[in-house]
Amino acid sequence: MLLPTSVVGSHGLPGWVWLAREAMEAGRLGATDVRELMEDATQAALLDQERAGIDVVTTGEMMRVRFIIGFYDRITGIRRLAPPRKLGAPLWDTNTPFDVVERIGAPDGLGIVEEWKLARALTTKRLKATVPGPYTLLVPLRLGGGYRDKETLLADLVAIVNAECRALVAAGCDFIQIDEPQSGMYAGAAPQFNKGVNRAVDGVNAKIAVHICFGNLYGRPFAAVRDFRNVYPALHDLSASQIVLEYANRGLDDVRLWKEFPTDKELGAGVVDVKAFRAETAAEVAERIRRLLESVAPDKLWLNPDCGFWETPRWIVRQKLTALVEGARTVRKELGG
Repeated sequence: MLLPTSVVGSHGLPGWVWLAREAMEAGRLGATDVRELMEDATQAALLDQERAGIDVVTTGEMMRVRFIIGFYDRITGIRRLAPPRKLGAPLWDTNTPFDVVERIGAPDGLGIVEEWKLARALTTKRLKATVPGPYTLLVPLRLGGGYRDKETLLADLVAIVNAECRALVAAGCDFIQIDEPQSGMYAGAAPQFNKGVNRAVDGVNAKIAVHICFGNLYGRPFAAVRDFRNVYPALHDLSASQIVLEYANRGLDDVRLWKEFPTDKELGAGVVDVKAFRAETAAEVAERIRRLLESVAPDKLWLNPDCGFWETPRWIVRQKLTALVEGARTVRKELGG
């Protein structure tokens, strides 16, 4: 169909999941309890997406911790450190850093395959897997353990991501999104993140999307200057069929840059603002889509929120998903699709 809808990854956490997480940290849940929690929470995320009418759903990432922090429990060769700041409002500088103490690895994977298999058993919709990119995984790691430069450390992270993607394909996954928000956070010289991402998806026989944004930790962006111009040169060479970018919160002024982009790639455009507490109306979403179509061919345009919903209350997420789907239907009818 024209203008298919999807989500970037995470879903709004139900209140009872927060309570269950506190119980987990207190050691009050057994292995069976945790499995039931994962299944129930994933089912809730899938049902919300399906009821809204989303075309390509995700697992909701219901058991992940602060986007990537939970993955470091599965990576060997690192040591958790105390955040540099603990007092006051939680922000980027209250994140957990890690020291690298020896050669890193993930002998049991990152857990995304198990997450995807669980969701696959709970829905008949097309299901997209979301995997953190190697550059994003690199950010909280401090050099040590024999690593003398970030490129060497990055190479081992690339191998970890590649192994996870290959295992997803082996499990039956045909659509994988690599999340590299860190690549959009810095203005200045054009980053070369395409090289690491391309190695991370080498030999992965699936539809590949790459998501780039300016951060959403605690509902706030990282960058003061949010302009995709500096990442466009790297986008040209990405081994991906779809690029997922945020436009709702930032506005649509630089979507015209897409006219200069290779036409073989799809644009997954953010038309719902995950940082706004108020839900958009379907009419507002439809107007954003019309603006996008001034620069993007209809058969190359996918529609999604700007970023993941994990910082957004679930009741607002439901409203935003409904507006996304209804706005897409409105413009689809206008196009005769």
